[in-house]
Amino acid sequence: MKSPVRDYVCVDLETTGLNPKTEKIIEIGAVRMRDGEIAARFQTLVNPGRQLSESACQITGITQREVDAAPKAGDILPDFLCFLGEDVLVGHSLLFDFSFLKKAAVNEGLSLEAKGIDTLKLSRKYLSQLPSRSLEALCRHFSIPHRAHRALGDAEATAALYELLCEKFYAEGPFDPVPLIFHVKKESPASRSQKERLLRLAALYRIPLDVDVETLTRNEASRLADQLIARYGRTPRTVEKS
Repeated sequence: MKSPVRDYVCVDLETTGLNPKTEKIIEIGAVRMRDGEIAARFQTLVNPGRQLSESACQITGITQREVDAAPKAGDILPDFLCFLGEDVLVGHSLLFDFSFLKKAAVNEGLSLEAKGIDTLKLSRKYLSQLPSRSLEALCRHFSIPHRAHRALGDAEATAALYELLCEKFYAEGPFDPVPLIFHVKKESPASRSQKERLLRLAALYRIPLDVDVETLTRNEASRLADQLIARYGRTPRTVEKS
């Protein structure tokens, strides 16, 4: 019988929201495992170029001041992808984290292909009797030390969970890594006219923008302009006449 994967990188992210197509990474945490032991750690906050929601701050404890002072995704992704190397990835609801990383990498012109093992899927298969298979609930069930809702703490706890699942259930079925697939196209940066339009809208509506317009893509700038006009119910031409 084959042995379980014991050399891998366990990864976790904190994000501004749940949709990788519209939301941003605010923290990356990862541990490189060798023979089931932590060999190296990676942790960084990430500047998302926008205001954090109150719920994101409450859940993670990450403040606006902290992310404003952090590097942008493009500045840290090369180092992080180097940290990942060609290792198998492990995560709890792994495709969620991978999709955010894939989008960020593609937008920076970087390549990210990997195979992975999802501890949430394993838990659903082998621990179906438990009322919850969330990482927090599983850590309580197995008395795994866990700093919840911070990327490095979640990554360390997930690695411990994976090792425990291997010990208890590997003989019952395959834990083989599978290709991680998330299709995304590179987005072009917002045009000069789009940025100017957003700034003009903000001035006309007399509101602050909660994003850094210099970091927006074309799609994001267009979506934000549409949201502003829908919310305030008038176009710049109407505002100028009033």
